[in-house]
Amino acid sequence: MKHVIILADGLADHRIERLGDLTPVEFASTPAMDFLAREGVNGQVVTIPDGFQPGSEVANSTILGYDQNKVYEGRGVLEAASIGYDVADDEMAMRCNLLTIDADGNIANHHGGHLTTDEGRQLIDYLNEKLGSERVKFVAGIQYRHLLIIKGGSKYVECAPPHDHPGRSAKELMVKPMAGAVDEPGRMTAAETAALLNQLIEQSGQLLAEHPVNVARRSEGRLQASHIWPWSPGYRPAMKTLSQMFPQIKSGAVISAVDLIKGIGRLAGLEVIEVEGATGLANTNYEGKAAAAIDALRRHDFVFLHVEATDEAGHDGDLDLKVKAIEYLDHRVVAPIIDAVKAMDEKVTIALLPDHATPVEERVHRAEPVPVAIWHPGIVADDVSAYSELASSRGSLGMIYLTDFIKRLMAF
Repeated sequence: MKHVIILADGLADHRIERLGDLTPVEFASTPAMDFLAREGVNGQVVTIPDGFQPGSEVANSTILGYDQNKVYEGRGVLEAASIGYDVADDEMAMRCNLLTIDADGNIANHHGGHLTTDEGRQLIDYLNEKLGSERVKFVAGIQYRHLLIIKGGSKYVECAPPHDHPGRSAKELMVKPMAGAVDEPGRMTAAETAALLNQLIEQSGQLLAEHPVNVARRSEGRLQASHIWPWSPGYRPAMKTLSQMFPQIKSGAVISAVDLIKGIGRLAGLEVIEVEGATGLANTNYEGKAAAAIDALRRHDFVFLHVEATDEAGHDGDLDLKVKAIEYLDHRVVAPIIDAVKAMDEKVTIALLPDHATPVEERVHRAEPVPVAIWHPGIVADDVSAYSELASSRGSLGMIYLTDFIKRLMAF
């Protein structure tokens, strides 16, 4: 039996009055998702362990079977793995967003107005030229998602994930040393690290204001990437591969437009498959991602297909776009994969779930159980008739906790 996980980032939501007290996935046209629920088995999954923030790095790696208490080192090191940067033992890596802080000093968005990868790289390379040193290094990723390396930096600093704080004062969210942080030999103190990071944020604002990329965006009436925002610090992680953990997975692949997910996949021993036109937004190449997943299933035992668009729409508070992104996912990804699996000689189990909720009216991640539907040809279905947050709670799988999810999936 082969397995494919279709991960709809941030799809789960709350009931919305404008939708007749339905959630976006209940309101949307989702015949393929409903097929998986109606013809398969359903349940809910707790993806965020106690004590952890509901970030995609935590949720996705938990879904893949990693105990966060043993492997968690933040988002930065995962994204470093994705872009091929080998974090040294004496380095601290951080996710580094390019974002927009408005004239009132508030975080307007976490993405700088949806930068292109070329724009983001120009800005990050410029900052590395101006602010980089033996201690500080900026490494370009994609779009607004980049990497900041601090040689000798302490990971014991409190950083605010920018996507969780739209509209909040940036000054109130500046980096702070953790209470009770213990100094480590050979590393800066937490207070020194926090001071350096805050200085870099301030300096980036001065430098980016008149960069040609922002000048052009300003002249066109578009949002500008005004500052960096570093967060999720960590050291080099130690992770087993999925093949080492699960004998059913002799080889596997990951498909995503997001560096973070590619990094998790790379550390998990999965082939990272690039899809032309995959953007991480609602305009992504859905058909290309579906085709890549179908092809990968012919060569691998396991495929992790991640689609980001629903999460980005949630963070932007764009209800219409979130509904459209759900429908695009259903019609252009889930449906063709179901059709392909029906025609395959070897049985394939499909699991569909989000990593966390991103309620469109709140614009932030929430640590809530998420709906899962699991189907393969010949499975005995339960009584659930449609895919949704509420309907899944009546499924035969019940509530699945953390790393038990993939163990249950591998048993199919």
